[in-house]
Amino acid sequence: MSQRFFINPDITKAETLPADFYRDPENFDLIREKVFNRTWQWIGGKDLLPQNEGVYPLTLLDGFMKEPLLLTKDSQEEIRCLSNVCTHRANILAHQPAKSKSIICAYHGRRFDLEGNFVSMPEFDEAQDFPRPCDSLHTYPLKDWRYFLFVSPNPAFDIKEVTDLMEKHVGFMPIEDFKYEPTLSKDYLVNAHWALYCDNYLEGFHIPFVHKDLNNVLDYGSYTSILYDHCNVQVGYSKGGEEVFDLPEGHVDYGKQVGAYYYWVFPNMMFNFYPWGLSINIVKPITKDKTKVSFLTYVYDETKIGSGAGALLDKVEREDEFVVEGVHQGLMSSAYTTGRFSPKREKGVHHFHRLLAKYIG
Repeated sequence: MSQRFFINPDITKAETLPADFYRDPENFDLIREKVFNRTWQWIGGKDLLPQNEGVYPLTLLDGFMKEPLLLTKDSQEEIRCLSNVCTHRANILAHQPAKSKSIICAYHGRRFDLEGNFVSMPEFDEAQDFPRPCDSLHTYPLKDWRYFLFVSPNPAFDIKEVTDLMEKHVGFMPIEDFKYEPTLSKDYLVNAHWALYCDNYLEGFHIPFVHKDLNNVLDYGSYTSILYDHCNVQVGYSKGGEEVFDLPEGHVDYGKQVGAYYYWVFPNMMFNFYPWGLSINIVKPITKDKTKVSFLTYVYDETKIGSGAGALLDKVEREDEFVVEGVHQGLMSSAYTTGRFSPKREKGVHHFHRLLAKYIG
């Protein structure tokens, strides 16, 4: 059965989340409510609604959240995120993107404007105390950063605290001009618990052992993790001779040979910035034993794609899958309960486990 978890804040004494955290289906369901319901999700770019006066339906994380949402864009180019559920009998309002000046329920004709306000309803003339505020559509928190959109059902923190930190390192890049490249984007199916994939991402400890090619271009000794409240950044320094950022004067890392900035945002988002552009990785829980990871590629300078830390992303992903699936299998063993953290190399994993324990408990 589900339980509370405690992670010692002192990494030199702390133990990892126990194996039961990953094994128990009740914990998996609890995470949906306690973690994902209270955090942010990247949902794409503003081009989801290319024209004014339109709607775009979606569900978070390929339906894992089971929360029907509807993006709208009005004549003033204001984008909102509304409930996609009619306030009359809970019918889904929109099933596909469309250009529209209003939202009309196909079940009984209830009408809303693009701000979600109730407008009209047939055969309700005799209803008393109608309409009420609850007859309008619920509005969800929606934030934009540069070109990208983030939404949350009930956020426990402001995503701006994260995007402001991204600006610190990559704000000099014209991110709003990056171009999505579908041929370099794909989904991976990983036979493991979603949190194990994040565990693996959050430490460079495994790079010399698992990623030989990546280790040849990154300076493992200088690999750095910087922790913040709900995110962290891993700075990958180049060994030399590879593509690095052309950092402007005044930049926090000016004069250093930086090959990559790896941003992780609690609980399941990765924003990997390279001199050629950005690879976004969204970790999507399916079951406690299966995860989809979406790689979405946004290109800034295509001439730099084939070299440096941002090269061979598919190979690196396959190598990560192999070890993450191995860990998942190992956690099913009755001989394993919990492990310890490397105080030097696993600060990011310790941070992640503390956040999960905090949100669940």
